[in-house]
Amino acid sequence: MKTPGTILRLSAIILTIFTSELCPSQTKMVFSVRYYGAKGDGKTMDAPAINSAINAAAENGGGTVYFPAGDYLSGSIHLQSNITLYLDNGCTIIAVSENPELNYDQAEKSINDIYQDYGHSHWHNGLIWGDSLHDISIVGPGKIYGKGLMKDWVKDGKTADKTISLYRCRNVILRDFTMSHGGWFAILATGVDNLTLDNLKIDTNRDGIDIDCCKNVRVSNLSVNTPYDDGICLKSTFALGYARATENVTITNCQLSGYDEGTMLDGTYKRSNNPEYGYHPTGRIKLGTESNGGFKNITIANCVFDYCRGLALETVDGGLLEDVAITNITMRDIVNDPIFLRLGARMRGPEGTPAGKLRRVTISNVIVYNADQSYACTIAGLPGHPIENIHLNNIRVFYKGGGTKEQAARELPENENKYPEPGMFGAAAAYGLFVRHAKDITISDVEFHVLEPDYRPGLLFDDVGGLDLRNVTIQRTDDSNAILLKNVSDFNILQSRGIEDQKIELVKEKKF
Repeated sequence: MKTPGTILRLSAIILTIFTSELCPSQTKMVFSVRYYGAKGDGKTMDAPAINSAINAAAENGGGTVYFPAGDYLSGSIHLQSNITLYLDNGCTIIAVSENPELNYDQAEKSINDIYQDYGHSHWHNGLIWGDSLHDISIVGPGKIYGKGLMKDWVKDGKTADKTISLYRCRNVILRDFTMSHGGWFAILATGVDNLTLDNLKIDTNRDGIDIDCCKNVRVSNLSVNTPYDDGICLKSTFALGYARATENVTITNCQLSGYDEGTMLDGTYKRSNNPEYGYHPTGRIKLGTESNGGFKNITIANCVFDYCRGLALETVDGGLLEDVAITNITMRDIVNDPIFLRLGARMRGPEGTPAGKLRRVTISNVIVYNADQSYACTIAGLPGHPIENIHLNNIRVFYKGGGTKEQAARELPENENKYPEPGMFGAAAAYGLFVRHAKDITISDVEFHVLEPDYRPGLLFDDVGGLDLRNVTIQRTDDSNAILLKNVSDFNILQSRGIEDQKIELVKEKKF
């Protein structure tokens, strides 16, 4: 008669043979967490057994730690190098709620927590974490449920606020699993190089994915629903002890949304406008907020934004944001600026750091429908620090409309050192596009429409040098202006409906 242990060992051997046939180079054993004592009954604390399986695999030189179907109640799980966690169908890892000070690792001492939030300064206080590792993977069709994770940080470090937390790692693959209710960060990767995120479904109560100070990153085929915070967010904090860019990143074939938490995964897609945080749903793809090291060589393509915020590119802490290509984006029911580019001077970093630069960005092939009437696409630099060399091409935006002449007359504040966020200047003074403190701006084959009458100008340019418009269509309401220029030099407009082709060397104010 075969004992349960024998059956588990036989299962491991069968799985090893199966995976070896799929990957002939694989020679490591598969380590089932059940063999090491995990119950998977949703009641027993399985973290010790899970960590024992990981330790055994590591002692064997690496391998696959296998989670068969079951509910695995767990505290902190410690990743190790050369380890794959395989979450089989029917498997759910559940973050324990009880006794967090006993079940989760405390936050480690950080290099600094001055220049970034507490959550970006610690990694060990997570459900699944790895520090200074290489060649690690979490794969398979199973689930991770961050039930007991906090959505906000607690300074004593005695509770966990991250589902997957990685620091100074390399060669990392996260693929195929589902995450729900992930705490402050469903995935936080800081200083991680050669990172692949593919075919994940994330429906969570704060940030979906934060990619911070990382290099060579591939994000693809994700569905991310985050009503209360960002969906996919690139950052570059000072958490490594120095400024390091996030660079060489591709984000492709992803869907972002801000439906009520949990309703993407259950297929109901509810929009109750939950007032918990007192503002519109978030979602979106964003570069910035934390921006000491900046961003270089970023490509975003073939993504869908649905009932969430728009695309945001920001640098406000001295970093360079440069060489970004964005194409093939569709957006519907967008609750703030569909496109927001901000160079600011919050300067949360070492004293004496100069203002950064935002330059060489191309955004093309974008369609937006039913964007909020209080906002416009925005490109906003600083006096003496213009945003540079921006190309907008083949873009169509349909706004709700409803703007007033009083809004059109607003003088928008600079807010140089404020937190960067669409809406930071108040109600938009133009319904389509607002550009201030910029140079070398090219806008071609672009249309701006309103679904209801709007009495603001379609486009407003203030302190812009080198502005080329070609084949631009701006819907007008009655006698409202299509374009308003203030302090603009080297202006050219060609082949634009209702506006004569012309060149202007310098103009203090002109309306079209």
